[in-house]
Parts: sequence; C-alpha cells; structure tokens
Amino acid sequence: MTSSIPSMTKPSVSRKACARIPTEFGDFQLCYYSNNVDTKEHLAFFMGDIGGSEPVLVRVHSECFTGDVMGSRRCDCGEQLKHAMALVAAAGRGVILYLRQEGRGIGLLEKLRAYNLQDQGYDTVDANLMLGHEADERDYTLAACILADLGVQQVRLMTNNPSKIVALKNQGVSVVERVPVEIPANTDNAGYLLTKLKRMDHQLHLEPAAGDARDIQPAN
Repeated sequence: MTSSIPSMTKPSVSRKACARIPTEFGDFQLCYYSNNVDTKEHLAFFMGDIGGSEPVLVRVHSECFTGDVMGSRRCDCGEQLKHAMALVAAAGRGVILYLRQEGRGIGLLEKLRAYNLQDQGYDTVDANLMLGHEADERDYTLAACILADLGVQQVRLMTNNPSKIVALKNQGVSVVERVPVEIPANTDNAGYLLTKLKRMDHQLHLEPAAGDARDIQPAN
C-alpha cells in the first residue's frame, strides 16, 4: 500500500460513524474508518461483545468487487465473506474487517487487465508480475489499528493464508488460532485455488481435478 504521508508518521485510524446493519445472518454493526495513510473507506463489520481478553473470531477481508458484489465465479472471495459472516453469527461475536485492497492491492483496473492475461493462460501470480506488480501488494497496518480501536486483544483469524497471519503478527496482533475458510471449488476457480495452494502457500484441501480448470482470478 502506498502511503501519502511521511514514512515517520505513525499510522492511525479514526472511527467516524457506526450503524446497525440487519442481514440474513443477524444484526451487525458497520463502522466507517478514516485514516492518515490513504483516502480509502476501510470498514469494520462486527457482532456481539468483542472487547475483553477472550479470543475473537476475525476475518480480514480484502475488497473484491467482482466476487463480493457481482457474484463472480472466478474466485472464492464472495463466498468466503458470507461464510465468515455465518461463522461470526454462529459464535455470537466476531469481526470482519473490509479493507479496500482490490486485486491483492493492485486495484480494480489492473485486476481486470490481469484477468485478461489469465484468460490467455497465465496464472494469477504471473499476471500480476507481468503488469509490473508484486504477487501480493496488500498491507495490514490499518487492520491492526482498527482491531486495536475495537478493543480486540486476541484473534482467531479466519483465513487460509499463512502470510496474512505473519503480517498481522508483525503489526502486533495476537493471532492465537487459524480458522479455515475453505470454499468448494467450481469449474471457473479451481485452477486459481490450485495456484493459491502451490504458489502462495495457502492451506487448502483440493480435489486432484482442480488442476484441470484455468486460473483466472487474482487472489484474495
């Protein structure tokens, strides 16, 4: 993530407003955060009492317009988001951070360009590299700031990505458990999931046939 402030400035967030959001999984609170690093609208979506020393279910979800909003089958992002909401609802408490880091941080325009490269046969990692980006450009500094603001002391992180756990721990977040968020593959995203497994070290359990499908989605 590119910062618009001097590197010596300590990143910080400010909670601007919260509102009740009724969903199919129950009532959540949605909080809007501003910050001194970028101009993006990062959000916290939570349920129940999340303060105190008891570990809290947390999903740090990077924005995916195509999957979260349009229901694209090129990825598992939208389904992961819904699954995380269901897990939080079942537990009665938990947090979903919605970070505006589309396409692993490269933005929607570049993500669409990466899609076109993937349709030509390149995988999601190589497509990003061919466009001059890193395989993953996301930053979790603001996630740590928001969790601190919410009073979350220990995290049961809903993720398949070990690198996300390391990144959050490097920001001082106490991650005490990994909770899998595995979604069954479909014919459009099986190759993409296989690339996550083989090239990005995600902890997934895939059927052997997964390698038969094309890899056509930047990872979330």
